[in-house]
Amino acid sequence: MNPTLSVSQHDWSLHRKGPIDQARHNAKIKEAIKDNLPEIIAEEAIITSDGKKIVKVPVRSLDLPRFRFDPKKSKHAGQGQGDSKVGDVIGQDGKGDAPGKGKKAGDQPGVDYYDAEVELDELAALVFEDLGLPHLQQKQQEEMEVETVRFNEIRKTGIMSNLDKRRTVLENIKRNALTGSGARFAGIMNDDLRYKTWQPEFRRETNAVVIAMRDVSGSMGEFEKYITRSFYFWMVRFLRTKYHNVKIVFITHHTEAKEVDEQAFFDLGESGGTRVSSAYKLALELIDSRFPPDRWNIYPFHFSDGDNWGDADNQRCVHLVRQLIERSNVFGYGEIQEYSYGSATTLMNAYSGLKDPRFIPVVIRSKSEVYPALRKFFSIRGTVA
Repeated sequence: MNPTLSVSQHDWSLHRKGPIDQARHNAKIKEAIKDNLPEIIAEEAIITSDGKKIVKVPVRSLDLPRFRFDPKKSKHAGQGQGDSKVGDVIGQDGKGDAPGKGKKAGDQPGVDYYDAEVELDELAALVFEDLGLPHLQQKQQEEMEVETVRFNEIRKTGIMSNLDKRRTVLENIKRNALTGSGARFAGIMNDDLRYKTWQPEFRRETNAVVIAMRDVSGSMGEFEKYITRSFYFWMVRFLRTKYHNVKIVFITHHTEAKEVDEQAFFDLGESGGTRVSSAYKLALELIDSRFPPDRWNIYPFHFSDGDNWGDADNQRCVHLVRQLIERSNVFGYGEIQEYSYGSATTLMNAYSGLKDPRFIPVVIRSKSEVYPALRKFFSIRGTVA
């Protein structure tokens, strides 16, 4: 009796359609967020949230690709007239703005957008994914633990976006060979699927301290206050996301400087005159008494509107900044100039002679420039191996 042979072909497309569409949807959301990061992270509702904010990002609606007939384009044939060259424009439809744009009423359909909800932690991961403390060096004693993620394990279960196609194909070929069907890729089954999975990995990094200095003098208006808080909000979140044991010291100043806790640093109102040198003196005292450079990576950051009391204090600041640079891995100075464009009396002009690569100056004139400032201060210029 001849054995019965059944010929069949498994179609897994319907089984995979849901996870594939979900992965595509998530990729589009991630792409939309990355394209709009400067505007998103400057959103005031995020800065004033309690850390559990759900961020809404406008994302264009996703249609499955398909062929559609457009009667408006039927006048264009598929062939040329015989005298065209590569690069010639043989036809153009429509004039003016894209559909749905413009100041006047129109009869063309627009593009559908909807608000995708993204958790603040997910947004923070995109903001910080390629940032780090620059020029991090090995120090003698205390160390901090840094968590990283590596896809270093393969499992039989997981989400479709983490499917390891190469290992899945190999498992299918191996199973077919063992069952006598020949070493070939055919009839994929659930047992063939292999997924990449990640595990947290901890490495030891030398310890670091960040000294955050904020100008709280009366010249700091609503815009300057918002920019300062916005930058430091993301800086603190970045440090606590990527470095478990990094220390942050908070200093506020007007004509006098004082060390404060985190809540006072963000909540303290603005008043009084400005003597920036008081903040730098206090920072140097803290470094010399609590954070010796042979044991600590030191990162002072200062934000101000650049309006200081007199040229004499500006020159005093230059002298103190040079001392801070000698003790620090990086010194970052941010000047907020909403209306001023490089006044000759600002601190930024006084610092123009500082050419040390460890001195990083930025000027912020709009909310969207907070993100570029973060990237400039925390781009990894060199770290320990």
